[in-house]
Amino acid sequence: MSLGYAEKLSYIEDVGKVGMAEYFDSARILQEKIERLAMTIQKSKHLVVFTGAGISTSCGIPDFRGPKGIWTLQREGQALPEASLPFHRAMPSLTHMALVELEKAGILKFLISQNVDGLHLRSGIPREKLAELHGNSFMEACPSCGAEYLRDFEVETIGLKETSRRCFDVKCGAKLKDTVLDWEDALPSKEMDAAENHCRMADVVLCLGTSLQITPACNLPLKSLRGGGKIVIVNLQKTPKDKKASLVIHGRVDKVIAGVMDRLNLQIPPFIRIDLLQVILTQALSIDKKYVNWTLQVASVHGHRAPLPFIKSVSFLDKQDYKAAILHMQPFRLKRRTMRARSFELVLRLNFSDGCGCQSAEMNVPVDFKVSTDCLNLEKDVILQKLRDTAMQDLCCGLNAVVERKATLTPKSEATVYAIVTNIFQHNKTSKASADSVCNGDVKRQKEGVNGTGTSGKRSKGRKRKPRS
Repeated sequence: MSLGYAEKLSYIEDVGKVGMAEYFDSARILQEKIERLAMTIQKSKHLVVFTGAGISTSCGIPDFRGPKGIWTLQREGQALPEASLPFHRAMPSLTHMALVELEKAGILKFLISQNVDGLHLRSGIPREKLAELHGNSFMEACPSCGAEYLRDFEVETIGLKETSRRCFDVKCGAKLKDTVLDWEDALPSKEMDAAENHCRMADVVLCLGTSLQITPACNLPLKSLRGGGKIVIVNLQKTPKDKKASLVIHGRVDKVIAGVMDRLNLQIPPFIRIDLLQVILTQALSIDKKYVNWTLQVASVHGHRAPLPFIKSVSFLDKQDYKAAILHMQPFRLKRRTMRARSFELVLRLNFSDGCGCQSAEMNVPVDFKVSTDCLNLEKDVILQKLRDTAMQDLCCGLNAVVERKATLTPKSEATVYAIVTNIFQHNKTSKASADSVCNGDVKRQKEGVNGTGTSGKRSKGRKRKPRS
C-alpha cells in the first residue's frame, strides 16, 4: 500500500505511535478482568460497542499499528503480506458472531465500526443498529434516493465516487457511488449522528480492537461519560483514552469475548454465508420455426456487467443428447439449439472460487420454452432462513433454493434467482478462540480450517484507505 500526500502527513504525525508495543495481561489478571467485563455487560441497560481493525486481524485482515500492521511494516521497509484468499471471501471472526448473539439477546443496542471490511453486516448485525463511520468496501449507495446495495464483490472505487452501476429503483435510476471515505472526506452525517446519539445514551461503551487515535471517531466513546456511562477498552496496545476507561484489558479480543460469552451462558452462532446468482434463459425461434435457439447464462444479481466472484467456472453436464461443456470465463454463457417441442432439465455444476466451503455444487435447472409472463416472488427471508437451518443441521455447503423468478416477452427470456450456501463456519468458544469450518465432502479442508480470509490485492497496492484504528 503506497501512501498519498495526505496519508503521508498523517503517517508522520503518528510515527511515534505506529507499531506500538503490545501488552498482555497475566492469565490470572485476564480472567479477573473478563469476569468484571461480563458482569458489566450483564448489568448494562444500553450497551454500545465501538470496533476497530483489531477485531478483524483473526480473519486475515491486517491492522495498521500492530507488529504486523500495514503502517508498521511500511515504516520498517518490509513487504506487506500476500493475501491468502480474496478480500471478498473474508469470514467474520468469533467476536463478530458474538456481537450478533448479543444483539439478538437484546443486550447490544448499537454498534459503531471504523472498519471498511463489511464483516459486521455480513455477520448479521441489522443495518439500522450499525454505523460504519469510514464506509464499506462492499456497499454502494444512491445519492438521490438513499438506497444502499451490499455487493458480493469489492466496489472498484473509493472516495465517494460514481461507480459503473445505477440505482435499481425504476423511479430513480441515478448513478451509484461507493461509500468508502478518502482522507479528505468528512465522516457521513447519517452515521455520525446515530453514533453520537447512542454514545450519549450508553451506560457502557465497549471499545474492541481499536487504538482510539483517529479523530473525530475516537472521541465518540467519551460522550457516554457525561451521562455517567463507563468506557471499557480491550486492545493489545495502550490508547490515549485508557485513563478515561473504567476497565482496560490487554488481551486478544477473540479470547476476551469468548470468555465473556461463556460467563453470560450465550452461544456463539455459526456463520452461514449465502450468495445469490441468477440463471437467465433467453430464446428465439429459428427461421423455419422448427427449433429454438437458446442461451443460458449464469450471472450476478447485481447487474449484467457485475462480476460473479465466488464462481470460478461453470460445467454443463452431459445428459440425454446435449453436449457437455465447461466455461472458464465470465460471462458464463452457453448457446444451444433444441427441437421446439422439447422440455428438459439441465444439470449445472458450479465450481467455486477459493475461500468457499466446498469445491463445487450441482443445480438442476428446468428448461421449458413456454415462458410465463407471471413473476414468482417468494418470501425471500423465509427461504434464506430455511436454507441456513438445513445447512447447519446437515453441515452441508452447496444447498440451493429458488427465491425469485421473472420473465420478459421482448426478448423472450426468464431469469431465476438462486440462493446457495457457500460457507459454514462454526467458532469454538475456547480459550484459544479457535474456529472450525465445515466443508461439503472435503475432509482435509475441514480439518485445516481453510474457510479463512485474506486481504485484497487492491487494498495493498496503492489504494488509499481511510484507516481503521
